Amino acid sequence: MPQEPADQPSGSRRPPRDCGPLPFLIQRDGTWLYQGTPIRRKPMVCLFSSVLRRDAAGRYRLETPAERGEIEVEDVPFVAVELEWRGCGRDQVLAFRTNVDQIVCAGPDNPLSVDWGCVRSGGDCAAIPYLTVRAGDGAFPIQARVARAVYYELAALAVEGKRNGEPCLGVWSQNRFFPIGPLVCAQPATPPKDPAANHAHDSDS
Repeated sequence: MPQEPADQPSGSRRPPRDCGPLPFLIQRDGTWLYQGTPIRRKPMVCLFSSVLRRDAAGRYRLETPAERGEIEVEDVPFVAVELEWRGCGRDQVLAFRTNVDQIVCAGPDNPLSVDWGCVRSGGDCAAIPYLTVRAGDGAFPIQARVARAVYYELAALAVEGKRNGEPCLGVWSQNRFFPIGPLVCAQPATPPKDPAANHAHDSDS
Protein backbone atom coordinates (compact mmCIF):
# COMPACT_ATOMS: atom_id res chain seq x y z
CA MET A 1 0.00 0.00 0.00
CA PRO A 2 1.28 3.53 -0.70
CA GLN A 3 2.72 5.36 2.25
CA GLU A 4 1.03 8.40 3.70
CA PRO A 5 2.61 11.79 2.94
CA ALA A 6 5.09 12.91 5.56
CA ASP A 7 3.00 15.98 6.42
CA GLN A 8 -0.15 13.93 7.00
CA PRO A 9 -0.80 13.23 10.71
CA SER A 10 -0.36 9.61 11.69
CA GLY A 11 -3.64 7.71 11.82
CA SER A 12 -5.51 10.24 9.67
CA ARG A 13 -6.45 9.07 6.21
CA ARG A 14 -8.52 10.79 3.60
CA PRO A 15 -11.95 9.23 3.12
CA PRO A 16 -12.48 7.37 -0.16
CA ARG A 17 -13.59 9.46 -3.11
CA ASP A 18 -17.35 9.10 -3.63
CA CYS A 19 -18.03 7.88 -7.18
CA GLY A 20 -21.82 7.83 -6.86
CA PRO A 21 -23.80 4.91 -8.32
CA LEU A 22 -21.68 2.23 -10.01
CA PRO A 23 -23.01 0.07 -12.91
CA PHE A 24 -23.03 -3.14 -10.87
CA LEU A 25 -26.01 -5.36 -10.11
CA ILE A 26 -26.01 -8.51 -7.98
CA GLN A 27 -28.90 -10.71 -9.07
CA ARG A 28 -30.91 -12.88 -6.74
CA ASP A 29 -29.07 -16.02 -7.85
CA GLY A 30 -25.70 -14.46 -6.97
CA THR A 31 -24.70 -13.43 -10.50
CA TRP A 32 -22.76 -10.17 -10.70
CA LEU A 33 -23.49 -7.91 -13.66
CA TYR A 34 -21.36 -5.01 -14.86
CA GLN A 35 -23.18 -2.67 -17.24
CA GLY A 36 -25.74 -5.44 -17.75
CA THR A 37 -23.17 -8.11 -18.63
CA PRO A 38 -22.47 -11.07 -16.31
CA ILE A 39 -19.00 -11.21 -14.80
CA ARG A 40 -17.86 -14.73 -15.67
CA ARG A 41 -14.47 -14.70 -13.97
CA LYS A 42 -14.99 -16.00 -10.47
CA PRO A 43 -11.73 -14.53 -9.09
CA MET A 44 -12.98 -11.10 -10.18
CA VAL A 45 -16.31 -11.65 -8.42
CA CYS A 46 -14.48 -12.77 -5.28
CA LEU A 47 -12.32 -9.65 -5.43
CA PHE A 48 -15.32 -7.33 -5.72
CA SER A 49 -17.17 -9.17 -2.97
CA SER A 50 -14.23 -8.68 -0.60
CA VAL A 51 -14.73 -4.89 -0.73
CA LEU A 52 -18.52 -5.02 -0.46
CA ARG A 53 -19.95 -2.93 2.38
CA ARG A 54 -23.43 -2.07 3.65
CA ASP A 55 -24.16 1.30 5.22
CA ALA A 56 -26.41 2.19 8.13
CA ALA A 57 -29.34 2.77 5.76
CA GLY A 58 -29.01 -0.72 4.28
CA ARG A 59 -27.48 0.40 0.96
CA TYR A 60 -24.67 -1.60 -0.60
CA ARG A 61 -21.43 -0.17 -1.90
CA LEU A 62 -18.01 -1.20 -3.12
CA GLU A 63 -15.31 0.54 -1.14
CA THR A 64 -11.55 0.61 -1.44
CA PRO A 65 -9.18 2.93 0.42
CA ALA A 66 -9.32 5.26 -2.61
CA GLU A 67 -12.88 5.07 -3.96
CA ARG A 68 -16.39 3.99 -3.13
CA GLY A 69 -19.71 3.81 -4.94
CA GLU A 70 -23.19 2.37 -4.48
CA ILE A 71 -24.32 -0.79 -6.26
CA GLU A 72 -27.69 -2.46 -6.68
CA VAL A 73 -28.55 -5.79 -5.05
CA GLU A 74 -31.79 -7.59 -5.92
CA ASP A 75 -32.04 -9.60 -2.71
CA VAL A 76 -28.81 -10.24 -0.79
CA PRO A 77 -25.27 -10.36 -2.20
CA PHE A 78 -24.40 -13.99 -1.51
CA VAL A 79 -25.87 -17.47 -1.80
CA ALA A 80 -25.05 -20.33 0.60
CA VAL A 81 -24.49 -23.18 -1.87
CA GLU A 82 -23.07 -25.93 0.32
CA LEU A 83 -23.43 -27.16 3.89
CA GLU A 84 -21.17 -29.32 6.02
CA TRP A 85 -21.79 -30.17 9.65
CA ARG A 86 -20.10 -31.94 12.49
CA GLY A 87 -21.18 -32.93 15.96
CA CYS A 88 -24.76 -33.17 17.17
CA GLY A 89 -27.19 -31.43 19.45
CA ARG A 90 -26.05 -28.17 20.97
CA ASP A 91 -22.44 -28.92 20.00
CA GLN A 92 -23.31 -29.23 16.32
CA VAL A 93 -21.51 -26.81 13.98
CA LEU A 94 -23.04 -25.86 10.63
CA ALA A 95 -20.48 -24.61 8.10
CA PHE A 96 -21.79 -22.98 4.92
CA ARG A 97 -19.85 -22.29 1.74
CA THR A 98 -21.00 -19.26 -0.21
CA ASN A 99 -20.94 -18.78 -3.96
CA VAL A 100 -17.65 -16.87 -3.53
CA ASP A 101 -16.12 -19.79 -1.59
CA GLN A 102 -16.25 -18.10 1.80
CA ILE A 103 -16.83 -20.49 4.71
CA VAL A 104 -19.21 -19.17 7.36
CA CYS A 105 -20.16 -21.12 10.49
CA ALA A 106 -23.60 -20.32 11.86
CA GLY A 107 -23.41 -19.08 15.42
CA PRO A 108 -23.79 -16.03 17.66
CA ASP A 109 -21.89 -13.76 15.26
CA ASN A 110 -23.32 -15.33 12.11
CA PRO A 111 -26.96 -16.17 12.83
CA LEU A 112 -29.46 -17.89 10.60
CA SER A 113 -32.69 -15.93 10.29
CA VAL A 114 -36.09 -16.35 8.70
CA ASP A 115 -38.64 -13.68 7.84
CA TRP A 116 -41.48 -15.04 9.92
CA GLY A 117 -43.87 -12.56 8.38
CA CYS A 118 -43.45 -14.48 5.11
CA VAL A 119 -43.65 -17.98 6.57
CA ARG A 120 -47.27 -18.43 5.52
CA SER A 121 -47.32 -15.92 2.69
CA GLY A 122 -49.31 -17.23 -0.23
CA GLY A 123 -50.02 -20.48 1.57
CA ASP A 124 -46.35 -21.45 1.64
CA CYS A 125 -45.33 -23.04 4.93
CA ALA A 126 -41.60 -22.40 4.59
CA ALA A 127 -39.59 -19.23 4.32
CA ILE A 128 -36.08 -18.96 2.97
CA PRO A 129 -33.37 -18.80 5.67
CA TYR A 130 -30.65 -16.17 5.44
CA LEU A 131 -27.17 -16.43 6.93
CA THR A 132 -25.27 -13.42 8.22
CA VAL A 133 -21.90 -13.44 6.45
CA ARG A 134 -20.54 -10.34 8.15
CA ALA A 135 -21.74 -7.20 9.87
CA GLY A 136 -22.57 -4.01 8.03
CA ASP A 137 -21.81 -0.47 9.17
CA GLY A 138 -25.08 -0.31 11.10
CA ALA A 139 -27.94 -2.62 11.99
CA PHE A 140 -28.18 -4.19 8.53
CA PRO A 141 -25.90 -7.22 8.04
CA ILE A 142 -24.46 -8.58 4.80
CA GLN A 143 -26.21 -11.90 4.22
CA ALA A 144 -26.33 -15.03 2.09
CA ARG A 145 -29.58 -16.62 1.00
CA VAL A 146 -29.67 -20.36 1.68
CA ALA A 147 -30.02 -22.21 -1.63
CA ARG A 148 -32.86 -24.69 -2.08
CA ALA A 149 -30.63 -27.78 -1.97
CA VAL A 150 -29.00 -26.53 1.23
CA TYR A 151 -32.43 -25.87 2.73
CA TYR A 152 -33.27 -29.55 2.21
CA GLU A 153 -30.19 -30.47 4.22
CA LEU A 154 -31.08 -28.00 6.97
CA ALA A 155 -34.61 -29.37 7.16
CA ALA A 156 -33.23 -32.89 7.51
CA LEU A 157 -31.18 -31.73 10.51
CA ALA A 158 -34.05 -29.84 12.12
CA VAL A 159 -35.23 -30.70 15.63
CA GLU A 160 -38.13 -29.51 17.72
CA GLY A 161 -37.70 -26.36 19.75
CA LYS A 162 -39.48 -23.14 20.62
CA ARG A 163 -39.59 -19.62 19.27
CA ASN A 164 -41.16 -17.02 21.56
CA GLY A 165 -42.73 -19.88 23.48
CA GLU A 166 -44.30 -21.45 20.38
CA PRO A 167 -43.27 -24.89 19.04
CA CYS A 168 -41.11 -24.79 15.93
CA LEU A 169 -38.44 -26.66 14.06
CA GLY A 170 -34.90 -25.39 13.98
CA VAL A 171 -31.24 -26.28 13.90
CA TRP A 172 -28.42 -26.03 16.42
CA SER A 173 -25.01 -24.57 15.67
CA GLN A 174 -22.34 -23.49 18.14
CA ASN A 175 -24.73 -23.79 21.07
CA ARG A 176 -27.35 -21.56 19.43
CA PHE A 177 -30.80 -22.67 18.28
CA PHE A 178 -32.02 -21.15 15.02
CA PRO A 179 -35.74 -21.61 14.22
CA ILE A 180 -36.43 -22.27 10.53
CA GLY A 181 -40.17 -22.84 10.51
CA PRO A 182 -43.35 -23.70 12.44
CA LEU A 183 -43.54 -27.20 13.81
CA VAL A 184 -46.70 -27.99 11.83
CA CYS A 185 -45.22 -27.27 8.44
CA ALA A 186 -41.43 -26.96 8.50
CA GLN A 187 -40.95 -30.48 7.18
CA PRO A 188 -38.07 -31.69 4.99
CA ALA A 189 -40.50 -32.36 2.14
CA THR A 190 -41.70 -28.76 2.07
CA PRO A 191 -38.86 -26.57 0.75
CA PRO A 192 -39.26 -22.84 0.26
CA LYS A 193 -40.47 -21.66 -3.11
CA ASP A 194 -37.54 -19.79 -4.60
CA PRO A 195 -38.29 -17.91 -7.84
CA ALA A 196 -34.59 -17.92 -8.67
CA ALA A 197 -34.23 -21.68 -8.33
CA ASN A 198 -35.14 -22.35 -11.94
CA HIS A 199 -32.21 -20.34 -13.25
CA ALA A 200 -29.85 -20.31 -10.27
CA HIS A 201 -26.32 -21.35 -11.01
CA ASP A 202 -24.12 -23.51 -8.83
CA SER A 203 -20.60 -22.27 -8.54
CA ASP A 204 -19.33 -25.83 -9.01
CA SER A 205 -21.06 -26.30 -12.34
